[in-house]
Amino acid sequence: MKDVLKRSTSRKIATSPSPRERNHNKGSFSKLLSGNNLNTPNSNGNGNGNGIEDMSRSTTHRSTTPIIFSQSKTRRKPQQHVEKTLECSLEELCFGAIKKIKITRDVISDAGIIVQEEETLQINVKPGWRKGTTITFEGKGDEKPSYLPADIVFLIEEKRHPLFKRVGDDLELGVEIPLLKALVGCTITLPLLGGEKMVMKIDDVIHPGYEKIIPNQGMPKYMEEAQRGRGHLRLKFIVNFPLNLSDDKRAKSAY
Repeated sequence: MKDVLKRSTSRKIATSPSPRERNHNKGSFSKLLSGNNLNTPNSNGNGNGNGIEDMSRSTTHRSTTPIIFSQSKTRRKPQQHVEKTLECSLEELCFGAIKKIKITRDVISDAGIIVQEEETLQINVKPGWRKGTTITFEGKGDEKPSYLPADIVFLIEEKRHPLFKRVGDDLELGVEIPLLKALVGCTITLPLLGGEKMVMKIDDVIHPGYEKIIPNQGMPKYMEEAQRGRGHLRLKFIVNFPLNLSDDKRAKSAY
């Protein structure tokens, strides 16, 4: 009986860990947890780079919403302007006029949608403007995302006139005259730009290539109002020679 009790006691002593062994096992378990770095706070109280806390923060900062249209104030300038032609008569370029042009352009609404908009532009034609004069409307072209609207540039074109031809600031007018009047002189009535008439007496013998100048009846010179003058009206005579001449007319022309 005593032998059995001794063996049982010695077995319990052999299987129970000593205090030193318990402390050693506890320290090993702490190192194991520390080695796994499972949400272990650092010296600042935050999780390290491999922790679950940092992973959730990175996911929160990621945006999944696509950008459809940017309302940024920084927009690029368009590469080129839009050019349009504006036809004007000589009367409009001589005396001035008001031209109204209706345009249709694309604009971006407050909702970011491109819609079409009609607008009327007004151009005050100044006396003396000529072919090639440009008028610029800044930012009146189509609106596009991320781009500033283009400028619209109107280019003046002169309509062909049935009587007058413009050469710089001067006007040219062709005048047909019969041979008899060209030889003996005559009085002619000339049309002026704007509808007025002028009576002129010519005593010279008019030959082919004959030209007469009427000052200040041409186009206005486009400059400061105080210095503004007008060009000349140049009369280019065309002598009509008869194809046939009767004896009676020959006799009358001889005297």
